[in-house]
Amino acid sequence: MSEMSYTVEEIARLLRISKVTVYDLIKKGDLVSYRVGKQMRVDAADLDAYKKREKGLSPNLQEEFTDRPADRSPSYRAVAAANGMRTIVITGQDISIDILARHIEKNVTGMRPLRAYVGSLDSLISLYRGECDVVSTHLLDGETGEYNLPYIRRIFIGSSYLVVNLLSRPCGFLVAKGNPLDLHGWKDLKRPGLRLVNREKGVGARVLLDAQLSLHGIRSERLIGYDQEESNPIGVAAKVASGEADIGIGHEKTAAMMDNVDFVKLIEERVDLVMLKKPHNREWIQALLQILNSEAFLNELRVIPGTDTSQTGKVMLET
Repeated sequence: MSEMSYTVEEIARLLRISKVTVYDLIKKGDLVSYRVGKQMRVDAADLDAYKKREKGLSPNLQEEFTDRPADRSPSYRAVAAANGMRTIVITGQDISIDILARHIEKNVTGMRPLRAYVGSLDSLISLYRGECDVVSTHLLDGETGEYNLPYIRRIFIGSSYLVVNLLSRPCGFLVAKGNPLDLHGWKDLKRPGLRLVNREKGVGARVLLDAQLSLHGIRSERLIGYDQEESNPIGVAAKVASGEADIGIGHEKTAAMMDNVDFVKLIEERVDLVMLKKPHNREWIQALLQILNSEAFLNELRVIPGTDTSQTGKVMLET
């Protein structure tokens, strides 16, 4: 029997669905999974079983088609269910979300967090669809200059929700060490020959860049590398560090991780958490608010370069 297993990203590619949808399948128990460190994995046999069920085969015939041994280790979700636990899916790509997940797992009885590394806009849409439970977002609205709330109000019309601040942090240019091209403002993106490395659509850095291009009358097609996308901030910094790009949009903490990258602050970015208010989640929302305001959690955030926790735990909007 093959011992092959897949990551969430690989499952998403194989099934041609989003990573959040994969996490939702795991959350519902439709896709058997287990955890290796911080990563969720799905065995090939369990993926085959899921596909056969979706094609209409009886679940009772699973053993016949998957060659599943009786002594297989129980899945992460199965263990949680057996112990009377429920899981919540938390989205976001920042290390602060990993810290939050650890505190939830440690301090909230009967609760296990699952992490989905999804961008801000896709996270909000997934929350609207009921595919996740807590989302982090840092989206600048170009028309109002306000973070997050304009997007949230437009997406969750008629819904009952809670928006709580996670942190604030500086955002700006990632440039080569010493800033040899002397890049200090958004208008510098008009310079001919400047090579950009971009993020994928829907993430906060991409939304910020597009808003600033619009405000400064800069056409994206005139930017070299605008279509060159990286799926994470480290990828952007690595392109700048290697000299493959002159500039990227990112955060101070990312620059601090690279020897050959400097940071130019342009804006203070606000990261908020969004949760839908429903009868079944009121208890864990209150526990989450307690964690956000605890000194243990705040102390861990404060060691991240550039992180401002002055509003962490503050309710920004409640409906």
